[in-house]
Amino acid sequence: MNILTLPTKSPILSKEFVYGVATSSFQIEGAPQGRLKSIWDTFCETPGKIADNSNGLIACEHVKRWRDDIALIDSLGVDAYRFSISWPRVVHKDGSLNKEGMQFYVDLVDELNGRGIKPFVTLYHWDLPQYLEDNGGWLNRDTAYHFRDYAEMVCRALGNKVHAYATLNEPFCSAYLGYEIGVHAPGLTGQANGRKAAHHLLLGHGLAMQAMRKVTPDSLYGIVLNFTPCYPESDSAADKTATRQADEYINQWYMQPVMEGTYPDVIEQLDINNRPDILPGDMAVISQPLDYLGVNFYTRLRYRADGKGWFDEIQPTNVATTEMGWEIYPQALTELLVSLDKRYSLPPIYITENGAAMDDKLADNQVNDEDRVKYYNDHLNALHQAKIQGVNLVGYFAWSLMDNFEWAEGYEKRFGIVYVDYATQKRTVKLSGLAYKNLITQR
Repeated sequence: MNILTLPTKSPILSKEFVYGVATSSFQIEGAPQGRLKSIWDTFCETPGKIADNSNGLIACEHVKRWRDDIALIDSLGVDAYRFSISWPRVVHKDGSLNKEGMQFYVDLVDELNGRGIKPFVTLYHWDLPQYLEDNGGWLNRDTAYHFRDYAEMVCRALGNKVHAYATLNEPFCSAYLGYEIGVHAPGLTGQANGRKAAHHLLLGHGLAMQAMRKVTPDSLYGIVLNFTPCYPESDSAADKTATRQADEYINQWYMQPVMEGTYPDVIEQLDINNRPDILPGDMAVISQPLDYLGVNFYTRLRYRADGKGWFDEIQPTNVATTEMGWEIYPQALTELLVSLDKRYSLPPIYITENGAAMDDKLADNQVNDEDRVKYYNDHLNALHQAKIQGVNLVGYFAWSLMDNFEWAEGYEKRFGIVYVDYATQKRTVKLSGLAYKNLITQR
């Protein structure tokens, strides 16, 4: 497969539907000398945490090569570029603005606008300044207020040059992977830690929404949540109950507070000491109205009852998977979006991340990643199905623009539609990138 094919006159082939590519700061920027240390720098220095013992000190040298990278984005014909601000790059340790660091993003946004590419800015994609982690990080309620102040500074600097701001990217990953099971930075463990971090992240989201709307009321504001739809192993009542618990614990724990100002019922099953400290007014702050919701989707998971009133995750076997070991199951994307649309009163939805790590091979200056093209084709068709069922989908961002530092996997997994030779930093558009460009430009 070398093309992306959607039904004729599909609503997601309209000129109004936004197509973009996405990245994040720590994964591509490099240039650590221009910023403070982050929790991911510290995590990378910890033996055994990163699969290939690598780090983000060089990454894709985006800070050095950003003009060429924006030209590359432009060459793909996309409507928008989603990227994140490096919090450690734009603040000093006293919390004041690092003007030189901020200027990098001002120039980036100006270049995007000059090329007619809508900037979508994510304020937090996991790279918390280490000095804040030294004071407790997201376990410290004060961090939510530091985040508000940082977000307000960015908004003052970039203003309405930014088409859309997102407060957080995937708070589930920050809280659960970083503070509850410890496979991401800062590497802490414990259910109480994970639930407390999640609450403070969501509080920071709400506080930032309030502050930014006052500064630049004409931009769009939202949050990016990752969803991994949960399916039962069997039709047994126990497995169905366990699956509902899993969905509330990993998906609705973030969605329901943002949309409705309450935590899901599964909170009542947690030991009282593992529940977050919810102060009066917190939930009203968290549930600020959204201009849009960003949805990140990669795979589904299956669950069964563990016999102790909780859930067990089942690893996929005998199914198609990506290089991450994630099952390829595009119909879950349709089912997720339709179910969210029925469950909540949703704002417009952007798919802010969707993509696949594949076993890419560069040969004769080409990467014929037909498996990734098929992945994108199947998931775009799943979006078509959701759209015609009434879901208010308004855009789609391929993850990722280019191969990069894939967190705990280091550089061993490649998600890009552009291949990066890390030794030379040469960029090569893959077959998937060419197919994506063709879809966008042929609308």
